[in-house]
Amino acid sequence: MVKKPFSMSFDLKTGNTEENKTTSRFLSNMKDMYMDVDKAEEMIKKEDVKVYDFTELGFDEVEQDLLYGTSIVYPGKVGNEYFMTKGHFHTKLDLAEVYYCLSGRGYMLMETPEGDWEAVLLEAGKAVYVPGRWAHRSINIGDEPLVTFFVFRADAGHDYGTIETKGYRKLIVEKDGKPEIIDNPKWK
Repeated sequence: MVKKPFSMSFDLKTGNTEENKTTSRFLSNMKDMYMDVDKAEEMIKKEDVKVYDFTELGFDEVEQDLLYGTSIVYPGKVGNEYFMTKGHFHTKLDLAEVYYCLSGRGYMLMETPEGDWEAVLLEAGKAVYVPGRWAHRSINIGDEPLVTFFVFRADAGHDYGTIETKGYRKLIVEKDGKPEIIDNPKWK
């Protein structure tokens, strides 16, 4: 099937678009990803807050296409650990992704299967290139939504299972009112 060129609008502050379906992740979907699971469960009993939304084009996963959309991580913390996306490797491990920060403040936390890791500050107007072989997750360290635009090859796929099982080597937590990168005591 030959696709035709098209355009769409994104709200630069919220990342929302009328053309795409939004998927939401709530704290109950992610409680085991946080260092303090007991605190997450306590928070869920009070209110199952939305941690993040993402939208993307509904294209078939074929190599000749690109998928793009937005990720919106809301402000908040579980204990002293900032709200974040689940994070993922690509199923086709060697495929890269690009993120462009539209608004907010946060980090892109990345790591390889071999143990290398990087944390890159995200601020409005800054782009981050995530090479193939690097798992990646967005973390909101601010008090407004962290909104990023992303693009990747449509057949890259998402491997959430590895992160759900192992976690990330590093966590970003608030200490003395500032972000600090620490070792993840639950990393396997």
